[in-house]
Amino acid sequence: MASLLWAAVTGRLFPWRGYCSRGTQGKLSKDFVEALKAVVGSPHVTTAASVLEQHGHDESMHRCQPPDVVVWPQNVEHVSQLAALCYGQNVPIIPFGTGTGLEGGVCAVQGGVCINLTHMDRILELNPEDFSVVVEPGVTRKALNTHLRGSGLWFPVDPGADASLCGMAATGASGTNTVRYGTMRDNVLNLEVVLPGGQLLHTAGRGRHFRKSAAGYNLTGLFVGSEGTLGLITAATLRLHPVPEATVAATCAFPSVQAAVDSTICILQAAVPVARIEFLDDVTMDACNRYSNLNSSVAPTLFLEFHGSKQALEEQLQRAEEITQYHGASHFSWAKEAEQRSKLWTARHNVWYAILALRPGCKGYSTDVCVPISRLPEILVQTKEDLKASGLTGAIVGHVGDGNFHCILLVDPEDAEERQRVKAFSHQLVRRALALRGTCTGEHGIGLGKRQLLQEEVGTVGMETMWQIKATLDPRGLMNPGKVL
Repeated sequence: MASLLWAAVTGRLFPWRGYCSRGTQGKLSKDFVEALKAVVGSPHVTTAASVLEQHGHDESMHRCQPPDVVVWPQNVEHVSQLAALCYGQNVPIIPFGTGTGLEGGVCAVQGGVCINLTHMDRILELNPEDFSVVVEPGVTRKALNTHLRGSGLWFPVDPGADASLCGMAATGASGTNTVRYGTMRDNVLNLEVVLPGGQLLHTAGRGRHFRKSAAGYNLTGLFVGSEGTLGLITAATLRLHPVPEATVAATCAFPSVQAAVDSTICILQAAVPVARIEFLDDVTMDACNRYSNLNSSVAPTLFLEFHGSKQALEEQLQRAEEITQYHGASHFSWAKEAEQRSKLWTARHNVWYAILALRPGCKGYSTDVCVPISRLPEILVQTKEDLKASGLTGAIVGHVGDGNFHCILLVDPEDAEERQRVKAFSHQLVRRALALRGTCTGEHGIGLGKRQLLQEEVGTVGMETMWQIKATLDPRGLMNPGKVL
């Protein structure tokens, strides 16, 4: 396997034949562009520079690397034909959803064809008795929950941005509800995937939406989090959940980061069935007050939410308030009305923009790590100290109920020295998380920025195994090249 890994690293495993030199965009022939138009129709193919630039970056700081052409398929048959055409001509394929990623996952590092899947936006099948739904890749989480309104069901995975659901599957997304409802890995039952050569795969079998299985390899799990490097997800069967009878949110401020995180751990250890438990440091709270017109204490703060029956919530709220007060919480405030809760969580979801507003003209760099819950106080306290020592403008916010948190740093893109400090801080943070038996990313993915860190996490044998899987499914290395591996 060592020879396989070395072949992959040096480029011999994925030969590049005649399209363009590695790392340099080429130009597709007019005949090839016409062949794309023959599949999807001329209105759904463009080489306009402004559109290419739009599709060459996400919300990360990675520089824009546009594709050579953007194509909008209208159905899975189009996707299959496009994949076969590109693969037959050794042209890279980059899937694109809403472009809300944070690790450069859509950058076309070797040019090629960007396949924008947003026109495939149908909800194909709803099975309320089985708590499942089948969606195309253009369906976003907000669109799905709007469609489900009145059904008594909802899809709770909430990464903040109104991302496409298949894109969320591709990146292994999670979000604020993870502590109770799990990540995308826990909520994807089946995937329809177009493989690099155009073949169609149903990872759990065509039309199946069972909750558990011991039948062979977990192909669904293989593609969740694959970041478009193994195939194009053209439909996802998702697990739905009952809408809770009652919902209550709360905020409380703490005298220190340590007190806030200790309170989180105690709530979890006491088996209080919290649905959301979010940590925001003092910098984040100051930014939220300014941007979202809150009137909260500028201190380390927890946002909490509880779901259940009205009777059960009373007990949960009492227990949570006792625990937080024991750890020095103050300004404990309940939000029981829908409007109050909406304002609170809108502010949480707008944290990215609130922090960007602290330093107009700068770019945001967001990194995330996840550690075992028991190590969370240690790493958060140390990270806060490191952030102060670095001289960088930044904030800490995270889904602490599952050990995951983010650092959002502001950087002048023209300042090379500051960019280097951001990179050094980020790598130091990740390596501290790895030392604490955590992971280099809890939800953002690997993309372009964390490939070396992934190798440090899983080791040589782990990387060799991933390369073998990649080489089996994508022997020419054309699926979203340069990402993950």
